[in-house]
Amino acid sequence: MGVRRSRQRVWFERWIKEGYSVRQLATQSGYSAATLRRLLGYWLARPPQAEIDLSGYRYLLMDGTYLAGRQATVVAIADPSRSRIVTGWYGVKEGSTQMRHLCWNLAEQGLQPLSVTIDGLPQMHTLVATIWPQAMVQRCLVHVQRQGLAWCRHHPRRTDARHLRALFLAVNSIGTQREREAFITSWRAWESRFGQQIATQRESGRIFSDVKRARSMLSNALPYMFAYLNDPQVPKSTNWLEGYFSRLKARYRQHRGLSPMQRKNYFAWYFYLCHT
Repeated sequence: MGVRRSRQRVWFERWIKEGYSVRQLATQSGYSAATLRRLLGYWLARPPQAEIDLSGYRYLLMDGTYLAGRQATVVAIADPSRSRIVTGWYGVKEGSTQMRHLCWNLAEQGLQPLSVTIDGLPQMHTLVATIWPQAMVQRCLVHVQRQGLAWCRHHPRRTDARHLRALFLAVNSIGTQREREAFITSWRAWESRFGQQIATQRESGRIFSDVKRARSMLSNALPYMFAYLNDPQVPKSTNWLEGYFSRLKARYRQHRGLSPMQRKNYFAWYFYLCHT
């Protein structure tokens, strides 16, 4: 039975990787729906035990995504320079104590990156600085730009917001140290003209509050926005992972009705089988 199930695992893998339904698999395989359900249940109850050499992964992305309809998140670590998912977890929150313990285990197993690209969550920054203090931290420029533009509005009426919006528009197009210095000079000029007034003025209304948030975010992100200029292999955004999450969610939506344990094992199998 074990050998037979091993041969039949191809249909389980198609269910995971391609999102095929049991009915589609029955048509392809010639097995009955009942047989396929038993096969799926057998492998779902046995999550994979991945053993990989972690020492070669040097330029990491770390990000999470929310699963619509479930009070749960999926968090993953990837190395886009090798086009590979390193690991991922279901039901783990970004920057949580649980994630910190999992990352400590990875570090002890040999994961020692040169850089880690993250979004703006402070807990994630603290986690990386604690576990991998030698690694460069790169803030995802797409996150910085997208959030900054949202806070500044599409057609801002405030003068400070218009000038700040222009800075955010330039964030993702900086490719040289000279352009970096020009950006920082423009930021300092904006800060000199508007920053102190914004910092001391009492909040009055949502628009001003959002401009204040945008200023604070850019000020805090600035020291960690340009690591990629020192090493071109450092990813300047988490877009690779966002694309992976999009494919993962599309497959997962095909498999409704999994129990909590089956969901956890489903994602373990997905990260194991769909590592690119």
